[in-house]
Amino acid sequence: MKKIIISSCILLFCIATISAQRNYKREFAVGAKFGTTFSRVTLRPSVRQNYEMGYMGGISARYIEEKYFGFIVELNFTQHGWKENFSDEGDYSYSRKLNYIELPFMTHIFFGNKVFRGFVNLGPQVGFLISDKEISSFNLKELPQFSQTWESTQYNMPIAHKFDYGICGGAGIEIKAKKNSFILEGRYYFGLGDFFKNRKVDYFSASSNQTISVALSYMFNLK
Repeated sequence: MKKIIISSCILLFCIATISAQRNYKREFAVGAKFGTTFSRVTLRPSVRQNYEMGYMGGISARYIEEKYFGFIVELNFTQHGWKENFSDEGDYSYSRKLNYIELPFMTHIFFGNKVFRGFVNLGPQVGFLISDKEISSFNLKELPQFSQTWESTQYNMPIAHKFDYGICGGAGIEIKAKKNSFILEGRYYFGLGDFFKNRKVDYFSASSNQTISVALSYMFNLK
């Protein structure tokens, strides 16, 4: 009898849980975002770097069907790149900006109440390079006499692979006011693709984007 009661309770709990999920009010929201990026790149052989500051912005759509769980897709313009550290080489400066159109598709896990939520986003991202720019205090066609340990092969090197892919993940807070949502999120992008040639005969065996972003978003709930 005890086993029957326990089994019945478990069954009722499962039915109630499924019913609660089905009865959860679905949400569909669209919005826009704008933020700042702090980017570096993974280069092998390595290059001395600091974070390069840029910006990003785009549009997003979010669909929530179950309590605590949903999906987000975005279309963003994002600046990646790097800034080199010349602290041991003299009064030089060099940075390279890589401008991408990107499409992240993420799982959205949230918690909280009707007014305040915390959340975590995680998923894959693809991107396409639309432009790049080198900014330096020296002539890139006639390089200065750097020390023998200074890496300079990357200067003037063309971008070979415009398609980029990787994994992005972030966390943040959301404040809801009726159908309006105001969101602050920090996110990290770990690039898996190389933008320079990476064959065995090529100089760099790895050249991938690594970027931190902080963005503010506004979303309007349509459903």
